[in-house]
Amino acid sequence: MARMSDDERRVLRAHMRVPVLTAGALLGLLGVNVALGATLPFAHVWILELMVATAMVVTILWVSMEVRHEPPLVRLFAGIGFFWVGILFAMTLTDYLTR
Repeated sequence: MARMSDDERRVLRAHMRVPVLTAGALLGLLGVNVALGATLPFAHVWILELMVATAMVVTILWVSMEVRHEPPLVRLFAGIGFFWVGILFAMTLTDYLTR
């Protein structure tokens, strides 16, 4: 196996910086959501959990899907697609919770 030169290591670190930071941010937000769900510090904690979940979705859209580099029409359809998936999840949960 060939060893990497210092320049190749520097390029690899620069290339992997954003994905690693994004994964760390998503894991941190997941930890916050789990901690809030486990401790229930106040009555309407679900509002804060929903805001954290929204931040996670925005992070995935903006960084992982690289929507920030796309034209506005692609951004619009990416947002509409995630909104539609949210509606489908809500309908499924409503169906399960009302039976």
